[in-house]
Amino acid sequence: MQHHPARLIAKKRDGGELSRDEIRDLIGGVVDGSLGDAQLGAFLMAVCCNGMTPEEVAALTLAMRDSGRVLRHDHVARPKIDKHSTGGVGDKVSLLLAPLVAAAGVAVPMVSGRGLGHTGGTIDKLAALPGYRTDLSVERFQQVLEQCGYAMAQPSADIAPADRRMYATRDISGTVESIPLITSSILSKKLAEGIDGLVMDVKTGRAAFMVQEHDAVSLMESLCAVGRAAGIKMAALVTDMDHPLGLALGNALEVQEVLQALDGPCPEDLREVTLALGVEMLLLAGVAPDAEAARSTLVRLWQDGVVRQVFRHNLELQGGDPRVLDEPSLLGRAGHVVAVEAPRPGFVADVDPLELGHVVVDLGGGRRQPSDPIDPHVGLVLKKVLGDAVQIGDALAFVHARTAAAAAAAAQRVAAAMPIGDERRRRGALVKRRLA
Repeated sequence: MQHHPARLIAKKRDGGELSRDEIRDLIGGVVDGSLGDAQLGAFLMAVCCNGMTPEEVAALTLAMRDSGRVLRHDHVARPKIDKHSTGGVGDKVSLLLAPLVAAAGVAVPMVSGRGLGHTGGTIDKLAALPGYRTDLSVERFQQVLEQCGYAMAQPSADIAPADRRMYATRDISGTVESIPLITSSILSKKLAEGIDGLVMDVKTGRAAFMVQEHDAVSLMESLCAVGRAAGIKMAALVTDMDHPLGLALGNALEVQEVLQALDGPCPEDLREVTLALGVEMLLLAGVAPDAEAARSTLVRLWQDGVVRQVFRHNLELQGGDPRVLDEPSLLGRAGHVVAVEAPRPGFVADVDPLELGHVVVDLGGGRRQPSDPIDPHVGLVLKKVLGDAVQIGDALAFVHARTAAAAAAAAQRVAAAMPIGDERRRRGALVKRRLA
């Protein structure tokens, strides 16, 4: 490092503003190891406590992006637009959204991550598809993108390598919540994809990273400002994560819900969020004159089966078994499926997404540590949602588990997370804020 790290850390500790060259020097030290673990933790804490100016966040993001390989897709004539979600329970939107937007003439180079904690990961869901490959070389990723309009891959080791070390250190140093650090982490990887624009889905609610809506709005504004400063088009929605999205929770179960949705039947909340994000992507790409036209195009492509065809093409190109579209049983099934029954008549008074997400993790469908294995077949399928009327014995949900004991224990927790009351409650707005 050209600058003494202790001096840079002290400067940020005391509320000073780091220059672009100083930030690049720090990130160089993150990658080559010359910035020690204790020094990195101290720097992250200084940022967490004192924040960063917009110029610093932009410089940090670009330095992290440039710490590794930055892709280019000059051979792809279509506008290249991606979407990123801050994570939630039952959020399988990407699996529907990518083929939907690709069918409308937009290229979607989507590099996604694995799940950690109660929030599922797109790569884990794709791993439930027999044979599907996400460990694509850059060359293969670009071929798939050109041939079918979208490609879905896990990040390679040379994409924003600074973020991996910083993310791991944030996780153990109490600095996860910092908006500058969240912004730079998300955007450094996305900017390395070679995109023209990005639509952010910032979740808010009990199962979201940003529980309070005002925090979600702050993150949304930071992401859009930094993305634009880096030279790409940005739009963002704040969407509800106070309840699960869709009815299926767990990797293979969520994939099965997506396969059904390709043919038409789709939970209304999942459909609405998918279309809302799709509209923003088409507008950023400039392939629709306004939101009404964009939505009309997406609805038509979905209804006409074009999205299913694009999904099949991608499935074949990335090594998946296309028979799964007509035979969802190829996804496999958990050994024990148990119904959770309503104990009394009334209305479903709550569907606690955080507790249900933890149930899925405890069944083996999620990770507590990055190295934890995943059972793709376990999870939950909801049969009732907030406000639904029930009678005694009606199925509220089905638990899919490896053992009878695990199913029984999970069923008790699901019942507690879905209490029955005397008054009907309705879910609030799915899309709470928009920034474009």
